[in-house]
Amino acid sequence: MGAQWKAKGKELAANARGRVFGKLSKDIMIAARSGADPAANARLRLLVEQARKVSMPKDTLDRAIKKGAGLTGEAVHFDHVIYEGYAPHRVPLMVECLTDNVNRTAPEMRVLFRKGQLGTSGSVAWDFDHVGMIEAEPAAKGADAELAAIEAGAQDFEPGEEDGSTTFLTDPADLDLVSRALPTHGFTVLSAKLGYKAKNPIAATSLSAEELEEVEAFLAAIDANDDVQNIYAGLN
Repeated sequence: MGAQWKAKGKELAANARGRVFGKLSKDIMIAARSGADPAANARLRLLVEQARKVSMPKDTLDRAIKKGAGLTGEAVHFDHVIYEGYAPHRVPLMVECLTDNVNRTAPEMRVLFRKGQLGTSGSVAWDFDHVGMIEAEPAAKGADAELAAIEAGAQDFEPGEEDGSTTFLTDPADLDLVSRALPTHGFTVLSAKLGYKAKNPIAATSLSAEELEEVEAFLAAIDANDDVQNIYAGLN
């Protein structure tokens, strides 16, 4: 039995790693449209660093860059689609997808939302702010996140819970500007993207342990879909 559980654990870990590589590859392909050289493409450079941190195989990374830059002769096209709705217990949700076939993705989302509620465009978006999200970590001990946020031009910041990182929030138009400014104020940028932040998030403490487990299982099922890039849930 122990060997079976160990094998199952390895399979789940491999599947999770594969999903991470798949989502990251799509981001890399899209970023590489602006140039295959990370030194001259800031967005691509950050994604290459992320790929290395999650131990993406070099062949997979190189193939994604070349494919996105049009160097393989393969056509790369992804539609960017946002699905809005609610997880169980009325937790508002924005699901960001990159898909090469909307006719496949749409019915899959309808099935995944059966235990929640799939809304129409704008039905949930009003309760979210569209912002730039920059994850960064102190380059040296004692770096002041609040001071860095002010001097780099961020609108706000949120300290990480455990890993010591900080999420700096910006106006969407200022994402690149703040990303380039943060290193001069003591922070190393780990990732930068546009995303959605809930205006009125539901407190996790207002849900029972069973209810919270239902929400987490619902979100995990959506995240497992190959077309889903990011999930933004209104849950603290």
